[in-house]
Amino acid sequence: MKKHFPLLVNICLVSVYAIFLAGSVVRMTGSGMGCPDWPKCFGYTIPPTEESQLLWSQNKEIKEGYIIIQNEKLWVAQKDFTTSRNIDWSNWEEYTRHSYAKFNVYHTWTEYINRLSSVVSGFLFIFLVISSFYYWKEKKIYPILVLISFFLMGFEAWLGKIVVDSNLEPYIITVHMLGGLLIIGILLYLRWLCTDKKTTQNSTILKKLAFLSMLSIFFQILLGTQVREFVDQQISEMGFEYKQLSLLEPNMFFYIHRSFTIIIVLLSLYMLYIHQMKKYTSNLIYWIVGIIAIETLTGIIMYYVDFPMGTQSIHLLLGAILFGLQYYMYLQASKTQ
Repeated sequence: MKKHFPLLVNICLVSVYAIFLAGSVVRMTGSGMGCPDWPKCFGYTIPPTEESQLLWSQNKEIKEGYIIIQNEKLWVAQKDFTTSRNIDWSNWEEYTRHSYAKFNVYHTWTEYINRLSSVVSGFLFIFLVISSFYYWKEKKIYPILVLISFFLMGFEAWLGKIVVDSNLEPYIITVHMLGGLLIIGILLYLRWLCTDKKTTQNSTILKKLAFLSMLSIFFQILLGTQVREFVDQQISEMGFEYKQLSLLEPNMFFYIHRSFTIIIVLLSLYMLYIHQMKKYTSNLIYWIVGIIAIETLTGIIMYYVDFPMGTQSIHLLLGAILFGLQYYMYLQASKTQ
């Protein structure tokens, strides 16, 4: 497995970005509470496809942990039994972690697929951990970094539970996303160590610019989370069907987020200029400039065209990719130790 370690690093990196994409679709569609419990969904390993599965009925086989919706509340089965003509409330306990008690098959399966992507990624990280220990004697940094990223994945899974239990508390969602960026940073550093370290460009000015740009992108992402929290709050008050009205009276963070884009664009263009003048061979700068252009465009579209389908997911995913590319450019411009 040792020879497959660099490949596994790349696969795990792609899997984390896939989680970002799945999570952004969940937020875009308002599916965050599609599964009101965790880690199962309405108590099922494979979630229901019809609301009738969650309504009480006679002669139904119930397993411990199954959830039904009754009187606009969630009720959890306390044991295995078969329902009789009338509800025996001694078999049920009210689910009190939150008061959300609705079923939407599309929301449920969107959230469920999001969770599945995390499970798949978790198994990939297990293979990465196993592969990394073949380097224990010669390069201990590999298994150490892999273990850190693996435990962070576990923390992210636990945080996903907290997100559901808190009924999508915005600041917890923000911490959840930042944890994902940290994992991406670790995986990119591992990728650089085991594949690209000998091909660094050793450019002091590009290193400084890449570091400044990386911090700018990170700050922009933080501002974006504040805008997203404001939008979530507005949607919570007005209803998801009125999300196009959520930025009619934007807060201060929106204007800072929008204006800061100008700084990021100018900085990336200056990096492109230095790259051309110094005749560096890396193509990362072209990807960075292109993604910044698309990010700017999707931001404009979301504001002026009322969040058309897909733009939020693209905007969030590309932001995470952009942070990774800026960080990798910083590594490429670093001196080889």
